[in-house]
Amino acid sequence: MILTVDIGNSNIVLGGVEGDKIAFEARLRTEATKTSDEYAVDLKSLLDIYGIAVSSIEGAIIGSVVPQVLNSMQTAIKKLTGHGALVVGPGIKTGLNIAIENPNQTGADLVIGAVAALREHKAPMIVIDMGTATTMVVLDEKGTFIGGAISPGVKISLDALTEGTALLPGLQLDKPKRAIGRNTADCMRSGIMLGSAAMIDGMVQRMEAELGYKCKVIATGGIAKFIVPLCNTPIHYDKDLLVKGLAALYRENRKSAKG
Repeated sequence: MILTVDIGNSNIVLGGVEGDKIAFEARLRTEATKTSDEYAVDLKSLLDIYGIAVSSIEGAIIGSVVPQVLNSMQTAIKKLTGHGALVVGPGIKTGLNIAIENPNQTGADLVIGAVAALREHKAPMIVIDMGTATTMVVLDEKGTFIGGAISPGVKISLDALTEGTALLPGLQLDKPKRAIGRNTADCMRSGIMLGSAAMIDGMVQRMEAELGYKCKVIATGGIAKFIVPLCNTPIHYDKDLLVKGLAALYRENRKSAKG
């Protein structure tokens, strides 16, 4: 079994992949102050919960946008499994053609999502990841990573609104009943939820206009399941996209190392 680890700003998504099957998927809160020992305990506890023996882990791969957590997680995996983890970054083979001004600045999460999307869908594509930030990656007709957009995530927008305005209440990410809210909570829900959906619809439209052709749109991320149903754009939602992308990168790089 391959252990996949996607370290985001808010959550760490862990996956166990055996062949083409995802045996389990779990989340931990991202905490920069945790030690490698603490993360090792967290990993062991999750494996126990899902009935996975540590001895069944034959390798691991990490994608991270939080450098200070990366080292702790690498050490934790080594302590727990005895295996060093591959890290998505410079030197790893992705098979992805990145045609932006500074390819080395491309976030690991963006690379992983693009790799996974290209394995399952035909370009051109727009790949959306909705987490702490909302990222949009554009893959042209040849599958080349040509750029994209980054905007504040839904949770960041919601927190900024409630924390910066004393009279506005906190609220859950429930589906708005209408665009025109009749009370404060409904007005906030409409602005945050429908506003995010409208942003995605508008950005996809503008990106396609710049390209001159339509794209298949793929979305992933913890927040996407709330927003995608509110969009007018046809969007394929894949909650396991990054887990599958990490597993694919692990297999390709191990194959290259053996070859």
